[in-house]
Amino acid sequence: MAHKNTICLWYETEAHEAALFYAATFPDSVVNAVHRAPADYPGGKKGDVLTVSFTVLGIPCLGLNGGPAFKHSEAFSFQVSTEDQEETDRYWNAIVGSGGKESNCGWCKDRWGLSWQITPRALTQALAAGGAESGRAFQAMMKMTKIDVAAIEAARRQTP
Repeated sequence: MAHKNTICLWYETEAHEAALFYAATFPDSVVNAVHRAPADYPGGKKGDVLTVSFTVLGIPCLGLNGGPAFKHSEAFSFQVSTEDQEETDRYWNAIVGSGGKESNCGWCKDRWGLSWQITPRALTQALAAGGAESGRAFQAMMKMTKIDVAAIEAARRQTP
């Protein structure tokens, strides 16, 4: 099925490597096609990987090897909803452990600079609860890098 909207992600030269990593790390993720340049072009030559069609968690993406002109920023991120601490740890550790970097409040970057929010449902539910319960969960989250589900749940239950 052709999608009307596909996320295009700019990489310097490693779109295929990134797509393979995402496909190996996340369910419902696959590398669909690799397209090579049909001729020499500024910054590349015939046969270089130009674009890679892939899916990340069911979202269609196109990786473009566009050179060093543009970098990823936190203005775009994938937010991955996780069911429990084990799933949170698995994704976080895969991203950070393969050359990525930790950030705050459940955010991290992969080795290509793409931002990810690894967000347990327990956090989303706590923040949606409203009132003091939500405030306590928010304050707990603000002190974290990777989200600690047990600490979020404890903050929700805490009584003043």
